[in-house]
Amino acid sequence: MIEIDGSFGEGGGALLRVSTALSALTKNPIHIKNIRAGRPQPGLMPQHLNAILVLQKLSKAKVNGLKIGSEEISFIPQLLQKGNFQVDVRTAGSVTLILQAFMIPSAFAPGPVKITLKGGTDVRWAPPVDYLQNVTLPILRSIGHQINLKLLKRGYYPQGGGKLRAHMIPWKNYQPFHIDDLNVDFIRGISHCNKLPRHVADRQALAAEKKLKIAGYDSQILIETANDALGPGSGIVIWSESNDQTSNPMGKVGGSSLGEPGKRAELVGEEAAIELLRHLSISAPLDRYMADQIIPYMAIHGSSTVKIAELTSHTLTNIYAAEKISSHHFQVRGRLGEPAIIKVD
Repeated sequence: MIEIDGSFGEGGGALLRVSTALSALTKNPIHIKNIRAGRPQPGLMPQHLNAILVLQKLSKAKVNGLKIGSEEISFIPQLLQKGNFQVDVRTAGSVTLILQAFMIPSAFAPGPVKITLKGGTDVRWAPPVDYLQNVTLPILRSIGHQINLKLLKRGYYPQGGGKLRAHMIPWKNYQPFHIDDLNVDFIRGISHCNKLPRHVADRQALAAEKKLKIAGYDSQILIETANDALGPGSGIVIWSESNDQTSNPMGKVGGSSLGEPGKRAELVGEEAAIELLRHLSISAPLDRYMADQIIPYMAIHGSSTVKIAELTSHTLTNIYAAEKISSHHFQVRGRLGEPAIIKVD
């Protein structure tokens, strides 16, 4: 059984999710100790518990220690299953983080996999659903992952109640990939608000468009308003687009920000634009968030290379988990907080 130190690196939920996802895929049993040891509330929280539960069902795994607050679990996977799966976090816990983990092994199930998730779709410390839909998934599709995602309802902090549905097709011919170039022709985005006046989403979009225009980028930001969330909320996600129609693995970067009580809509839009412009200024094809997410796929494919906008502790933590569970070794050229090149043998 492979031993994983849950306090390694940033020591958060990402290590737990990536480790169990790769374990489910490789069928290598793992034992994780010191789960979230340095956090104010160490151990498993509802979001982490639900991620492991659905991975357990997907891989018919035997799991010990699976309860709220547990700082130690063992995960012993069997065979991956096709079929339909359900996750209800019952809080505003991020469903995009759970889906990120679930996507890794589900692509290698013996048949199509569908999953419906309920919880937070646009919450702090997690990728907004529009980032997942318009940055993460196009990049994964460019390396062969067949996945479709539909947003059914948004869920904000603190009520949650959002709903996503995803459909994965088995990944047949996966090959090594290299993502080292970024082509940008224009910027797209979505500015949304729910149970709030439309002008909130309009002002977010206009502020972002002004920042981007000053920097020389044309943009088209769609406005989305609704009144079906459990509680009010707003946010904006913007991303790079290219007219390049080649079949090469594709780079893409994004920027996002969430509304909060008392926070001006203009500031929300400006924050998203500033983040995107920072990524664009580096000319790296993967931003700091996608850098984390690509690591498990590099471990699956092998012999791959990526250039990232910023090396973070999250990325190094995911590399630790990938090296522990897969048979591959990673090489990192770059320092924390700076652009980097990551290779896997």
